[in-house]
Amino acid sequence: MKTVPTEIPVAEFLASVEPDRRREDAFTLLEMMTRITGQEPVMWGPSIIGYGRYDYRYDSGHSGSFFRTGFSPRKSALTVYIMPGYQDYSDLLARLGKHKIGKSCLHINKLDDVDLDVLEELIGTGLTSMEELYPVQAET
Repeated sequence: MKTVPTEIPVAEFLASVEPDRRREDAFTLLEMMTRITGQEPVMWGPSIIGYGRYDYRYDSGHSGSFFRTGFSPRKSALTVYIMPGYQDYSDLLARLGKHKIGKSCLHINKLDDVDLDVLEELIGTGLTSMEELYPVQAET
């Protein structure tokens, strides 16, 4: 897995995001996701802000760790990562506003395009789904 936690300071990374509007939206997402998750953000790779962590093992034997939810202020769009994906969230997505989706990626051009209350609900629902699939383990 190439995307792993790094020591890059989240605020330092976000301060470098261009243009200004993308940076402002990224700081809004940072505050929102920190509040929703109750966890501190961690940089995963050079450009993803992740929250929490889970371990997985596929039937193939492939295993690893990844963040439970997160986002990245990419040049083309804000990308919000909702694990384990959006397949069960069509009712929320219908109310969200202008967006595009991938398997576990929600692409938003700017936060003004979406209903932030629905986005918060979607992030929370994704975290609940993750808890059902991958219960949080006590730190040892």
